[in-house]
Order: sequence, then C-alpha cells, then structure tokens
Amino acid sequence: MLEVKSNGNLMIRSKKWVTIIKDEKKIFLSRPHSINGDSEVDSPKSIQRISSLFKNIKPGFDLTNFKAIYCMGTDMLNRCNQADSPVDRFISVVAWNISTLRPPIFGFAPYNPILGETHHVSRANLNVLLEQISHHPPVSALHATDEKQKIQLIWCQQCVPKFNGIAVVNEVRGKRQLKLLSRGETYEMNSPDLLIRILPTPGVDWDGDVRIRCPENGLEAELHYGHKSFLGLRGSHRSVKGKILETSTKRTLFEFNGNWDRTVTMKDNASRKLTVIYNAEEVYSGLKTPVVNDLQGVLSTESAAVWSELSEALMRHDWEKANEAKNAVEEKQRELLRERESKGETWVPQHFTLTRNKDGVWDCLPIHQWVPPAPIIVPLS
Repeated sequence: MLEVKSNGNLMIRSKKWVTIIKDEKKIFLSRPHSINGDSEVDSPKSIQRISSLFKNIKPGFDLTNFKAIYCMGTDMLNRCNQADSPVDRFISVVAWNISTLRPPIFGFAPYNPILGETHHVSRANLNVLLEQISHHPPVSALHATDEKQKIQLIWCQQCVPKFNGIAVVNEVRGKRQLKLLSRGETYEMNSPDLLIRILPTPGVDWDGDVRIRCPENGLEAELHYGHKSFLGLRGSHRSVKGKILETSTKRTLFEFNGNWDRTVTMKDNASRKLTVIYNAEEVYSGLKTPVVNDLQGVLSTESAAVWSELSEALMRHDWEKANEAKNAVEEKQRELLRERESKGETWVPQHFTLTRNKDGVWDCLPIHQWVPPAPIIVPLS
C-alpha cells in the first residue's frame, strides 16, 4: 500500500486499485478484471462474505460493468469502421460484440445502481457516458461516441431475473445500437442472459442467443453463448458459436466457433478458409487502472464516487465498514425520494430521454449528439 500527496490530493494506491481524496470528494478506481477473474475477491472466503453482504440485492448490473466498452488491449471498435467492405465490417462487428463480454465474478457484483448514478470515462477519442435512468425497474443507459471516427453507441438495458430452482436467469432486455456514421450503417444487437448458478456449484455464466443485424448491408449474425450443463458433464465452458448470413436469402456465408475467453475461429463457407477473428489474450492484455484527469470535473453522481467507501472496504476485506457504506448510500437515496415526494417532484434523467412501449420494453435516446471528454481516463495499453 502506498500513500502519496500531490497537488493537495491524498492518493492511496495498491497494485489493483487507487483511491483519491480531496476535501469531501473521494474517488475509487480499480483495474479491470483479467480474463481469469480477480483472485483477491474471488476466493471462497471472500465470496461467502460478499454474498452475505449483498443478500438483499436483486440481480442487476452496476454501471462499471460496461467497462468492456473501453477496457481492451486492442481497438476492436475502430476496426469495425476501418474495414473497406461491408462484409469485413460486419465480421469486425461480430468480433467486437464477442469482446464486450467479461467474466462475471460470483459474489462480487452486482451493486444496485442508484437513480441518477453516472459513469463518465474516456479512452483515447472514445468518450463514454452512462446513467441509471430508472430504479424500479432498474434500467441503465449508455451513450458512447468517437467524433473522430464518427462512431456512436446507444444502449438501453433492463435486467429481469427469473428463478428456475437451481439458478437465477437474468434476462437482459433492451436494444443495443452501434452506428458507423461515416458508413451510413446501424448495427442492432441484443445481450446474452446472465446465469447465476446456485446448485450444485455456485457460479456465473453468460448464456443464450444474440442476434446482430444491419439493414443497410443486408447481413445478420446468430450467436449462441453456452456453458457446461447442470452436472458439468456436457457442453463447453464459455463457448460461443454461430453464423453470418444474408438476410434476404438466409444463405450462410460464414460459421464460427470457439470460446469467448480464449479464441474464436471463423470458416468461410465458400473457400473453406479458417481465420481467427477473436483472441481474448490480445483484448485483455495490458489493461490499466483508470486515472482521474480532472478531479473537480468528477460529478457527485459518478459511480467511482458514490460507491468509493464500499468498494475500498471490499478490497480491504473490511466487511463491517462495507455494510455501513452500503447502508449509507441506500439511506441517502431514501431521503432524496421522500424529499421529492413531499414536493410533488418527478425525477427525470439528465442525459437521456426515456420511453416505454406497450410491451413494457424501455428505450432511450441521448440528449446530446456527442459525449464530451471525461474527467476519468483509461490509459492506452
């Protein structure tokens, strides 16, 4: 552990996280988890303690779980825009989509995002802004832009848990869009489900079907994420397989197969050529802890500030302090709710407009065209 004072700030740093304190503001930032998870919090003892701490939390996603958008060793997103042909761009989008998965850590996440919580971070020219736009039900919105490359991401998602006796299946509802503005292409996709196994062995996996489609180039992809069976006798751990086909004819152009935590290989059905389109080691290599570039610019709603006491306590294995910090955040939210109700006020998102269709599916649109540079940045690998 190292404590350093710089420019009036107190910085407490370890190998895996850093806390910055100035006046009444405290920011906690952690290094992205590796492909194999983080042994410091993934040990059986930690799992038992943290699971107990979060026993009253409903399954969902904390906003920093979207780190996969900007935390990767290679620039998978820009590759989508740089390819010359529509087919090559679509293949790059499939590879990028696979790269957005991260190994969930059982017992560590989720935090329950509070209403209005934000996460604003930049990596090179990519600026990412998230906001918790609903608390009941929990709905998260993401807007990410790269003005130089003319890339835009808009996501809106709601996690709906269902218990099937041996596991909690969290259906991730909502639309995800990747727009390559200079190409005039919009790619729409969904998310796999988050499977939290309780029996026979506790664990977490991504599971289910994902569809990617681009009306402008007439292509679509079908992906299936799998896991081992109930007893672990069938199936493949963290597997992904699928195909790319023409929308109009349903003719399969490419097939791919592999594991999203290792490599994924694609076969060209015309030439029978095999190509590795995704290598997890390249994506996860060299990931660095984000840094605060402008402490004054960090909002009070920033996830790294809201949950700083709780996150630091968890990393220190101080369970009593973690519980106190969690209760303090929740009590403050209850006070704000009572205050709004007493004044007859209705909370509205600051960065998105929110709609809900007759089927109960939420959608959102960013208020601004481009996301500004963030006070928190991710160093390039």
